[in-house]
Amino acid sequence: MEKPSVTQRKRLKIRARRLLTRRVLPFVAALFLATPMATPVSKSLAHATDVQTRQPSAKAVQSAFFTQQMQELYRELNLEQQGLQYDVFAKAMTGYLNLEKEGKLGDKKLLTVIDFDLPSTEKRLWVLDLAAKQVVFHTLVAHGHNSGENMATTFSNENESNMSSLGFYVTQSEYTGKHGRSLKLQGVDEGYNTNALARSVVMHGADYVSEAFIQQYGRLGRSLGCPALPMDQYEQIIDSVGNGTCLFLNGNDSSYSSKYLDQDIAMNTLLASNG
Repeated sequence: MEKPSVTQRKRLKIRARRLLTRRVLPFVAALFLATPMATPVSKSLAHATDVQTRQPSAKAVQSAFFTQQMQELYRELNLEQQGLQYDVFAKAMTGYLNLEKEGKLGDKKLLTVIDFDLPSTEKRLWVLDLAAKQVVFHTLVAHGHNSGENMATTFSNENESNMSSLGFYVTQSEYTGKHGRSLKLQGVDEGYNTNALARSVVMHGADYVSEAFIQQYGRLGRSLGCPALPMDQYEQIIDSVGNGTCLFLNGNDSSYSSKYLDQDIAMNTLLASNG
């Protein structure tokens, strides 16, 4: 059998090096994020394969850590099985950490998420205990009368709009009004929900928020803009989330934006809390 020429042997070596590079680089990237020893390892491998690699920036490492922590918490809370989409959870957590950084939240480590991307026939409110890593409540919630029928598609911050308002809220004190015990909500997203207190957009119980109502009408009843709750749960929920906890109301509105969705602030807050 004819021996390979010198030129052929060189080509084989180059091909082998390229193959090794393709296999090793993903592993090197993982090492950067996994261990402080990544730098010397990557340098030696890069030198051995004649491939130049750069160490990720501190911000890239922090971003990867933030995403990892969010995904891990999402799994621990078992939220996928309970119908809360990861991207909605991640937005809610980003806002929670921003509000915590600003000192707007109390000592309770509770986050309430309402996803109006879901129909009213589904349980679309979650109260999350972030310290215990537990879902405390998962239940039905109504949207505003003029926001839509079964699906909430239109939102407003205007008085007498009878629509729901998207964004981040901080819960306030409770009072007794025409709906009985009710919880005041302070909207903190300028232009989207800051008229909530003036509009009396509050958490309260309503008999039109029930499985029986759904069976009869094919959807929940609707409020004047309040996130109305089932009569058999609203008092427990008010007791839990009142006085300085975060509420995030998500909906299908591409124009929505919030200063509280600043991931850099959220990352720094999370890093500080992890020591």
